[in-house]
Amino acid sequence: MAEKEKKKGGKKNASGKSKAKKLQEQLMYTQPSIPKEDPELFEEAEAFCEGYKEFLGAGKTERECVKQAVRMLEMAGYVAYDETHTYQPGDRVYVNNRGKALIAAVIGKKKVDEGIRMNIAHVDSPRLDLKPLPLYEDSELALMKTHYYGGIRKYQWVATPLAMHGVIAKRDGTIVEIEVGEKEGDPVFCITDLLPHLAAEQKKRSLDDGIRGEELNVVVGSLPYPDAETEAAVKLGVLAILNEQFGITEKDFITAEIEMVPAGKPKDVGFDRSLIGAYAQDDRVCGYTALMAQLQCRNPEYTALCVFADKEEIGSVGHSGLASDYVFHFIEYLAQMQGVDYKKALRSTCCLSADVNAAFDPTFSFPYERRNSCFINRGTVITKYTGSRGKSGTNDADAEYFARVAACLDEADVHWQTGELGAVDAGGGGTVAMYVANHNIDVIDIGVPILSMHAPFELASKLDIYSTYQAFCAFLGMK
Repeated sequence: MAEKEKKKGGKKNASGKSKAKKLQEQLMYTQPSIPKEDPELFEEAEAFCEGYKEFLGAGKTERECVKQAVRMLEMAGYVAYDETHTYQPGDRVYVNNRGKALIAAVIGKKKVDEGIRMNIAHVDSPRLDLKPLPLYEDSELALMKTHYYGGIRKYQWVATPLAMHGVIAKRDGTIVEIEVGEKEGDPVFCITDLLPHLAAEQKKRSLDDGIRGEELNVVVGSLPYPDAETEAAVKLGVLAILNEQFGITEKDFITAEIEMVPAGKPKDVGFDRSLIGAYAQDDRVCGYTALMAQLQCRNPEYTALCVFADKEEIGSVGHSGLASDYVFHFIEYLAQMQGVDYKKALRSTCCLSADVNAAFDPTFSFPYERRNSCFINRGTVITKYTGSRGKSGTNDADAEYFARVAACLDEADVHWQTGELGAVDAGGGGTVAMYVANHNIDVIDIGVPILSMHAPFELASKLDIYSTYQAFCAFLGMK
């Protein structure tokens, strides 16, 4: 009897599939594998990512990313926004917020009280900032003191080539741009570490404490200024070079914004060149893909916004972070221009918080919950919530909005997956989503899965990058 029923259950239907197989396909869910399901997509992804690598290599700071984006927008016909001007459907404008944050908009056919489609990424990344008085000499070496910015693992930043990027704002209003360590023939800089033979005491420290904040001192020189009548002759030698090249003095560092970042350009990773390795893919990968989607948007039904935010890595604070209202002031200007209700415009708006998630790492699998993680080469990842412990410090998107976004991507044949930011109580993190939701706007996180997030060299899949771009394009046309 059991044998007969077994045979009956395995009987094939007209489609050649067993009832169980057909039911499995209807009811069970497996995350997509793009190389298996859509192998032809890689060629498109690889071509798209060439422009991304150029953008990433030229944008080592938030200022440099905004500068590049403005250039790209102006080439596409965008003009600086004038709040006294009346704009018509199809007009393209941008707002440059102090050179560190950006809004790009295409005015839609519908008025903004019927909704806006908004992609928000952040373009600041973990780094080492120079202190206000960074330069000193010790044991005939010139060094610079730093204060790390954002969540870094300090030991990853030692014994690796660093470049100097930033601006010095002088008292007369002059802005001096600095970039050293990127061009062929440029010198680079470095933080030293102990050799294994002398590291017995250091090895007793925890991994988190292995390199301390005040030990992140960058070597910048070793030759004394000739015939200097000072005990700090090496420091003077460095200052003389800086003065000759940039016209600055030590006092100018006090009002400067100088960042030490990993030197070098993005690289293809793997024999198959399927991955990109680079600094600051969190979150400039979402910034670039959102910007490219914006540039493809010409005459949308709904006003389309692309936002580059600053300060996300330290809590979205300040006038260039999303805790500020600069984005929402812009929406208010649009509402006033069109004579519609600002609050209704916010309530009708849909937003994607364009930020990355942590891809499952098989070497370090312990902080992940595999069933609810995102994976390389399975497409853009939609993250319903981030936060830590009991979802603290997050926006938890509602089911209706998640389903709406998912349906939009499905209709456009975009490869997507979902995932949490690690296992429960294993850590956590946040994005700009909650600052958007505070304005009564529907928002959910979406972005690229990243390996080695916040490290000086992060990895991302070209297929996932391209899928994220496709997702942003589809979203801008979402009904």
